[in-house]
Amino acid sequence: MNFDLTGLIQLIALAAIPVAFAITLHEAAHGYAARHFGDYTAHNAGRISLNPLKHIDPIGTILVPLVILISSSFVGAGGILFGWAKPVPVNFGQLRHPKRDMLWVAAAGPGANLVMACIWALMLKFAEIAPANYYSIPLHSMARIGITINVVLMVLNLFPLPPLDGGRIAVSLLPNRLAWRFAMIEPYGFIILLVLLFTGVLGTILSPFIGIVLNGVATIFNLR
Repeated sequence: MNFDLTGLIQLIALAAIPVAFAITLHEAAHGYAARHFGDYTAHNAGRISLNPLKHIDPIGTILVPLVILISSSFVGAGGILFGWAKPVPVNFGQLRHPKRDMLWVAAAGPGANLVMACIWALMLKFAEIAPANYYSIPLHSMARIGITINVVLMVLNLFPLPPLDGGRIAVSLLPNRLAWRFAMIEPYGFIILLVLLFTGVLGTILSPFIGIVLNGVATIFNLR
């Protein structure tokens, strides 16, 4: 068992910005999409903002990712970096076409993560071609973390389990009767998710998809 305190502090410092923006801009994207389709709940609550401070949840955005980082460093093993922000309030009944528009509101969060992964990929490409110096080396590490956390959050949130975005997308696509039955899982969805996460089942299911997306980003941007 090997615990590197200095390495952990460096990892936290490098991961702080990518993790904060990956989680909070995911939520902001839901608010932007909801407003576009007619629901001003998030807008009226002042939650449509690119300011991470408006979305940070002390437990989900800071404590839980920090515990996972520390645990991974302490035992020398990796895992899915999991976290959440304060959910942006969305009143699906206020959408112009609730069932249809729910798909786009739900997909906006993972879509934001995909965009951020591409932005971090561009930054990684810049760090790769720039001369190695005091700035390019940490940027290289931060960009890699940014790509990984955004891809993980995108794939995780597309998992078809309410209240995850993938569950809401499934509800939008299913016929009304099946959609109603499937939506009834939502009160238990977070408990189910945590059980799958801490038993390792979730990682087993999602890892192949995470690998596919990471390889796709690396190929598109010709990353080393």
